Amino acid sequence: MKGIIPAAGLGTRLRPLTFTRPKPVLRVAGKPIIVHAIETLQTAGINEIAVIVSDLTRTEIEYTLRSVSGCQITLIDQHEQLGLGHAVGMACEWAAGGDVCVYLGDNLFEFGINSYVEQFNAERPDALIALVEVADPSAFGVARVNQGHIVELVEKPKEPVSNLAVAGAYFFSSRIFQALRDLPPSARGEYEITDAIQRLIREGATVLGQRVQGWWKDTGRPSDLLDANRLLLERLETNIEGQVSGSRLSGRVHLPASSRVLSSKIVGPVMIGEDVVIEDAYIGPFTSIGRGSVIKHAEVEHSVLEAFVRIESVDVRLQDCLIGLRARVSGGRRIPRTLKLTLSDASEVELT
Repeated sequence: MKGIIPAAGLGTRLRPLTFTRPKPVLRVAGKPIIVHAIETLQTAGINEIAVIVSDLTRTEIEYTLRSVSGCQITLIDQHEQLGLGHAVGMACEWAAGGDVCVYLGDNLFEFGINSYVEQFNAERPDALIALVEVADPSAFGVARVNQGHIVELVEKPKEPVSNLAVAGAYFFSSRIFQALRDLPPSARGEYEITDAIQRLIREGATVLGQRVQGWWKDTGRPSDLLDANRLLLERLETNIEGQVSGSRLSGRVHLPASSRVLSSKIVGPVMIGEDVVIEDAYIGPFTSIGRGSVIKHAEVEHSVLEAFVRIESVDVRLQDCLIGLRARVSGGRRIPRTLKLTLSDASEVELT
């Protein structure tokens, strides 16, 4: 089985974070989202992976994936973003008639996708879809299921046929590419993968659904990134190799040898990147700090800081923050008691 990761979209719901970089390269728990996706595929034994990129996302994604090892990655250009079905169809020639897993790179599964691969290989359906119960099905593709078989699939219905939404993992035989051929666009002008799956159902193909076990997270919005960071940091194991002087570290903390903690307090889980300096600061739970960052005379918790961030002399606690590459925050008295910031790359905020 080969893997397909669609990564051509602009991630407009994550602006301002995606004004300068595409969503798949944003980091949670110390790694770009797309790297989490690739590792999920690798763990399931999928080591040939096509990443569908656009003219705007190719450069950043190619740069981000340069250090990924243990798998063969091919970038496929999608010059027009015409829906998920269109993106999958771009990989038809690359798939060469084999089975494929389509894994949405902005999704995270607590227990990965191994159980789906095992069921697909054991039962050999034409399609196997990950399903999850949601409170508002109208925002998703929605499945009606009978004894494990999906009998109807509708994209973003006004009147949902169930509360089972399509999560971000699909498993197909080569028959999916036949279903995508000559597929008409939907009312919103896109080629929907749900329409292709519904075509398979009408043609009598075997389409199965398997419910997600554990948590599932779609990182489509800023609050989702914070949730994903929290969920992933729950798995963090303590590893303190860097310099610690006059400081107190409790809970699970990852501190590489190149980083320093001076006269500070850290309450884990906290993920600290390479070459980070934390001085006279408080770092609270569920915080990840990118490499090369400096935090001095400041308090940060439940936040994601990208690389080379500087936070200095901020007399107010930063909480629930998403702070982009090379952003700077400085100054400010303790009014209000906490402050929530979402900053794009290279932003500068001075609190006065």
